[in-house]
Amino acid sequence: MLPYSDEYFMQQALKEARYAFEEEEVPIGAVVVINNKLIARGHNQVERLNDSTAHAEIIALTSAFNHLGAKYLPDATLYVTVEPCLMCCGALYWSKIGRIVYGAPDEKNGYRHITKENWPFHPKTELSGGVMADECAALMKEFFRLRR
Repeated sequence: MLPYSDEYFMQQALKEARYAFEEEEVPIGAVVVINNKLIARGHNQVERLNDSTAHAEIIALTSAFNHLGAKYLPDATLYVTVEPCLMCCGALYWSKIGRIVYGAPDEKNGYRHITKENWPFHPKTELSGGVMADECAALMKEFFRLRR
């Protein structure tokens, strides 16, 4: 069986982001994949849960931990529609996740200025950005356009 592409799994994260959009949450979605199998999903639920830590990444990580019965995810990939914030970087660090793939950059809240000296993830974590960035950014822009 051929592995699914990063674009395929980012489309799954975008589905989650659209659920957040429909719930009037900032439209960010995330999925966790191991061995080409989607094992966990999440989207922002900050407003619904009245919890500023209820970001898509945190919800997807918690679901993955529960699914596996483990606290580390070295063989997993997280796909998230927008570059993780510093809080989510910390959670991803402690998860020891193997790979992170994000869509759109986040100039305001993302952790963009990554170098070897200030790497916010586990040393073995790989990072890729810009997958379906235009689609991910368009959803965010539409969300904020409707609220201004």
